[in-house]
Amino acid sequence: MAEPGSGGEGEASPAPKKRRVAGGERYVPPPRKLSTGVSFGPAHFAETSYYFEGGLRKVRPYYFDFRTYCKGRWVGRSLLHVFSTEFRAQPLAYYRAAARAGRLRLNEEPVRDLDIVLKNNDFLRNTVHRHEPPVTAQPIQILVEDDEVVVVDKPSSLPVHPCGRFRHNTVIFILGKEHDLKELHTIHRLDRMTSGVLMFAKTAEVSKRIDEQVRERQLEKEYVCRVVGEFPEHEVVCEEPILVVSYKVGVCRVDPKGKSCKTIFQRLSYNGKTSVVKCLPRTGRTHQIRVHLQYLGHPIVNDPIYNMEAWGPARGKGGKIDKTDEELLKALVEEHRSKQSLDILGISEEDLNSSAENKDCGNSSDCTKSARADPINESSCPAEDTEDPGRDAKDPERNDVAACPPNSDSNLETLEKNKEKNKELGSCENQDSQMGEKGLEEKDPLCVECKMTRRDPSPKELVMFLHALRYKGAEFEYCSKMPEWAMDDWEE
Repeated sequence: MAEPGSGGEGEASPAPKKRRVAGGERYVPPPRKLSTGVSFGPAHFAETSYYFEGGLRKVRPYYFDFRTYCKGRWVGRSLLHVFSTEFRAQPLAYYRAAARAGRLRLNEEPVRDLDIVLKNNDFLRNTVHRHEPPVTAQPIQILVEDDEVVVVDKPSSLPVHPCGRFRHNTVIFILGKEHDLKELHTIHRLDRMTSGVLMFAKTAEVSKRIDEQVRERQLEKEYVCRVVGEFPEHEVVCEEPILVVSYKVGVCRVDPKGKSCKTIFQRLSYNGKTSVVKCLPRTGRTHQIRVHLQYLGHPIVNDPIYNMEAWGPARGKGGKIDKTDEELLKALVEEHRSKQSLDILGISEEDLNSSAENKDCGNSSDCTKSARADPINESSCPAEDTEDPGRDAKDPERNDVAACPPNSDSNLETLEKNKEKNKELGSCENQDSQMGEKGLEEKDPLCVECKMTRRDPSPKELVMFLHALRYKGAEFEYCSKMPEWAMDDWEE
C-alpha cells in the first residue's frame, strides 16, 4: 500500500506529525498541495493480485487506506459524532475496535480517543479490508496503440477507472498491471456494463485536443444494442430530457426537469423476438441510450436496471412509472437483492446502508466534495456516462473514510498481536491462511466480508447487449468487431 508522499495517483502528502502547542491546544499542520495529474505506479499495482475462476477475474482481498481532509461541516465536532451521523453503515463499536487496532489515524498519529474534536486541515486515514466484486475474465483487446493513443475493446462489467468498490478490477489498473500502459488520460468513458471502443490519450496535449472535439460535438459515436420486441423500421429520434435519480445506484429517468439530449436509432435486424439497433447519441447524458430505449418501449434485452419489473408492468415505457423515486430505487434494489445480484449493480448492502447520510444533500457534489479531498480516495461510481467525458455525472458519492463491514470485538487481540508480525498491512502475502490453488488470501477479524459467502455472478450476467462500435473524430476513426449477440445468426 503506497504511503503518502510516495508519488503517483495525484495524492496529497499528509502533513507532518502533529505537535503540541501552548495551553494544551492540539496543533494541526497546514495541508500540502495536491500534485497535478492522476497516475498509478508499481506500489499501487502491488497491493494485491488477480486470480481467475469460473470465467471471472477476481481480486484477492487487501488492505487499503481511505484518506480525507476534515470537511468544513466536521470542524468542531468529535470523531465519534462524525462517525455516528455520517458513516452509519457501521456501528460505533466497529470504529472503537478499529481505533484500538490502530486503523484510524489523525494527522498520521493513532486515534486513541474518538471524542477528539476535529479542526480545519485535520487529515484522517482509515485502513480497511477491501473486497472487490468479480468481473468477466474476458481479456481487454488492444485495438490501436501508437505514440498518441491507446484504443481498446472494453469487455462488459469492467469500470474504466477506480471507483466505488472497484480498484484493481478496472480497465486502468489492468492495462497498467498486465500491459505496462501507465499514466493514461481518459478521453471518454463507458458504462461499466457497456462494452466496446474506449480511447485513452498518452499525453495531456493529445487528451486536450480530442476533448475539444468532443465538446464541440465533432466526435461521431455509433453504438449497437439488442432490444426487446420489434423496433420500428424507420429512423427514430428521441429527444426526451434525462434526470439522474441516484448516483449511488446509478439510475436515471426521463423527466421534464432533466437535461436535454438527443439519440437517433435505426433498426438493423429483427429475429421475431428481439431487434438489433444502431444508436447515434448526439449528446452524452448519463445512461442516455438505455433510458431512451426504455422510454420507447424497447429496453435492452438484459439491461440490469432499465428492463426490470421494478419499473412496473410497462417497464417505464413512455415515462410511466407510477412510483416515487424512492419507491423505484427501493424496488430495484429489492429485485436484485432477491436474485442475489447486487454486485451486478456494483453496490453492496453496506453501500445501501450508508446512503442514508446522503439523503439530505440530494447526492450532490456540494455535500460530498472537500476542498482538499485526496484524489487517492476513489469516490463511488456515479452512473458512468456512455459517451461524454464532460458529462453531468461527475458528482461523486462519498467514500471518504467509510470502513469495511463491522464485526464484534472478538479476535481483536489476535489482530493486534499479528500487527507486530505484519508491519505492512497492505501485504496480503504476510498472512498464513491458504485457500487451495488461489494462493494466500487475507482473513481479517474486523471484516464481515471475510466471513460471508456471496454468490458469484455468472459470466452471462456480466454481459449487457450494448456496445460502442465506432468512434470517429476529425483525424481518426476506431472500430471494433460486431459483438456475437448482434450477429444475424445469433440465437436467443
